[in-house]
Amino acid sequence: MPLRLLAGTVALGVAATGALVVPTATAEQPPPTARAGKQAKWTEADKTGFGTSRTRSSNVWFTLQGGRTSEVFYPDLSTPSVRSLELLVSGDGFVDRASTDMRTTVRRPDPRSLRFTSVHEDKDGRYRLTEVHVTDPRRDAYVVRLRLRSLDGGRYAMRVEHDPALGNDGSDDRGSKRRHALVARDATVSTALVAKPHLQRLRTANGPGDVVQRARIRGQRATLTLGFGRSPGRALHQATSGRTQSFARLTRSYDGGWHRYLDDLRKAPASAAPILAEYHASVLMVAAAEDKLHRGAVVASPSAPWVWGDNVPDLSKPSGAYHLAWSRDSYEFATALWAAGDKKAARRISDWLFEVQQQPDGSFPQNSDVAGNPVWGELQLDEVALPIVLARLVGRTGAKTWRGVRKAAQFLVRFRDEETGRRAPYSPQERWENQAGYSPNSIAAQVAGLVCAADIARKHGAKKLARRWLRLADRWQRKVDDWTVTSNGPLDDGRYYLRLTKNGKPNTKAAYPMGDGGPKKIDQRRVVDPSFLTLVRFGLVPASDPTIANSLRVVDDKLKVETPNGPFWRRFSFDGYGETRDGGQWEIPESGTFTTLGRGWPILTAERGEYAVSAGQDATVYLRAVAAAAGPSGLISEQVWDGRPPTGRPCCPAGEGTRAATPLTWSHGNLVRLAWSIQRGRPVDQQPLVADRYGR
Repeated sequence: MPLRLLAGTVALGVAATGALVVPTATAEQPPPTARAGKQAKWTEADKTGFGTSRTRSSNVWFTLQGGRTSEVFYPDLSTPSVRSLELLVSGDGFVDRASTDMRTTVRRPDPRSLRFTSVHEDKDGRYRLTEVHVTDPRRDAYVVRLRLRSLDGGRYAMRVEHDPALGNDGSDDRGSKRRHALVARDATVSTALVAKPHLQRLRTANGPGDVVQRARIRGQRATLTLGFGRSPGRALHQATSGRTQSFARLTRSYDGGWHRYLDDLRKAPASAAPILAEYHASVLMVAAAEDKLHRGAVVASPSAPWVWGDNVPDLSKPSGAYHLAWSRDSYEFATALWAAGDKKAARRISDWLFEVQQQPDGSFPQNSDVAGNPVWGELQLDEVALPIVLARLVGRTGAKTWRGVRKAAQFLVRFRDEETGRRAPYSPQERWENQAGYSPNSIAAQVAGLVCAADIARKHGAKKLARRWLRLADRWQRKVDDWTVTSNGPLDDGRYYLRLTKNGKPNTKAAYPMGDGGPKKIDQRRVVDPSFLTLVRFGLVPASDPTIANSLRVVDDKLKVETPNGPFWRRFSFDGYGETRDGGQWEIPESGTFTTLGRGWPILTAERGEYAVSAGQDATVYLRAVAAAAGPSGLISEQVWDGRPPTGRPCCPAGEGTRAATPLTWSHGNLVRLAWSIQRGRPVDQQPLVADRYGR
C-alpha cells in the first residue's frame, strides 16, 4: 500500500457535481504558514515536459516533473517564478498526491506541438486523473485542463496546491485571496490562480516567506489558469481575461502556432524519416528554449542538473545552473536551427552574442542570464571564437558585427593567461569547464574563428589584420598535434589525442587533479576524450588521418558505452559528473573519493555521427541512438544510464535518460544537426573557407 496522506492532513472538498462526490470523511488542514526567509527547494532536473506558446504575447514557459507541474518561468527563461503546481485526489479517508502516490505517464499527443498530457492513475486502480498543459498564446498565463474519472464507482474529488517562488526567489513571497483567486506577489512578480468552475475553500499563507496556497476544485472537469504579471492586478487580469474562450479553441491556437512554425522550415530530411517524431520534438525543443524578451538568448536547459537547487546553496540562491546561456551552446543551437531552415533564429542568436560581448576587451561571458548579465566568471577561448564562426556562417558580416568580430579576434591574438603566463591557444577552461590547458577542441574553434575573422576583415578593408590572423591560425593548426598528441602514453602504443595538456608537452606526465571526485593526481597522458573530433568537423584535420583513427580506437576502448539503444560515450577518463555508483543523485564530491560517475552523453553520439559523415560512413546508427534516448514525451537528457555495476539502486534503464538535466537543448540541437549532416553528406557547420584552406 503506498504511503497516503491521511484525511486530517489536507483540507478536502464538499459535494461535487455528477458521479463524483466528495467523501464524507473530511478534515480541515490548519491554514498554510509562510516560512520567513526560507529558500524553497527547486524540483529535480529530469523533466518530462517543457512547453510554451510560439507567440511572443505569452512570456510563460512550463515544465513537468515527477507527476506535477514543476518550475514555471516568467517573465523570461532565466527566471523561474513557480516551484510547483500539484494536483491531489481525495477519497474516503485519504488524500493522494500526484507526485508521490500516483503512477504518471506524460506524452505529447500532437507530435508537431508542445502540448503535453499527463495521465495519473491511482496505484490501487480506483481513479484516473488527466491533465492537459498549454500556455495561452495571447496572455501571460499557464492553463491546465483537468478531468477526474472514477474507475471503481467510488467518490473522489480534486484539490490543487501552488508553491510560488516569485522572481527566482521563494523566500519573500506574500499570499492573499481575492474572491475566487489565490494571489501571490513579491517586489517584481505576481501570480493569480483561478479555475473554471470557481475554486473553493481557498487557503494561503500571508507571508513574507515560502508561501504555499491550496484550494478545492469543484466537479470532475475543470480548467486551472495561472496568470502572471508585474502586479497582482495585472496577474489577475491575465488569469481571468481568457475565461470566455473554450479550452478546445485555446488548444487549436496553441497547436497551430507550432504547426505553422514547422511548416515554415525546411521539410524534415529523408535521413530523419525513421525518427521523424523525435526530429520534430528536437526542433521544437530548441526553438522553445529561446527567450522572448531577449531574442536570440537560448538557455542550456529549463532545469538544474540533478538537484543543484536542493543541495548547493551558491547555485540555488537564486536558481541558475542551466537556465543560462553559453556562447558555445548558442553556437550549437544556432547551427542546428540554421540547418533546419530557421535562419532568422540563427541570426538572432548571432546578434545576441555580440550584444552581450564583454567590453572593452572583446571576450564573452562563460555564461549569462538571458539579459546578458554574466553569472559564472571563468574564461573559455572556444567561447570567444565560436561567435565569430557563427557570424560568418549566417551572414552577419556587416559593420556592426565586424566591430565585435575584430575585438574578439584581437582578444584571442593578445591573450596571455594571468596564472601561467601562457598565450593562446592555451585556454583557462576548455569546453567541459573544469580544466585549463591546450585542448584540441578549443584550438579547433580558435583556428576556425581566426580564419573566419580574416575573411570578414577583408570585406571591410582590413587586409593587414586578415594576414596577421591567418598566419597565426595556420601556425596553431600546424602545432595542434605537437601540443595535444602523445606518442608515449600508457593507453596505446600508437599516437593519440589527449583531452588536454597542461604544458603543451603531451609526452610528459604533467599530473593534475581531475576534480568531480576523480583522482587527486593523474598523468595527463591517461586522460582522453572525443572532443578532438571537432578538428575533423571544422576541416582542420582529415577524417582519414592515422592519429584520428588511432585516437578513436583508444576512446572507444576507454569511454564507449554499448546500450540497448545504441552506442554512447562518456565525456573523458575518470569523469565524475554523474550519479553515484548506486544511482543516487550527483553531489559535489571531494577529489579522490570516486563516489560519482559520469555517464554516456547523447551529444557525443551525435558528434561521432558527424565524424562518420566526414569519413563517408553510414551514420544512421548514431542518429537512431540519440533519438532512442528520448523519453515518452520526446525529451532528451544530458546523460544516459550506462548500467555500470554496482547498481544496487539503479537510476534508469541503460541507454535512457538519467536524472541529469532534461531536456538538454544541446542534445536536441545535435540530433537535428546530425540528421542534416547525413542528408548533405558533410557536417552542416563546416565552412569551405576553413576546410579548403587546410586541404580537407
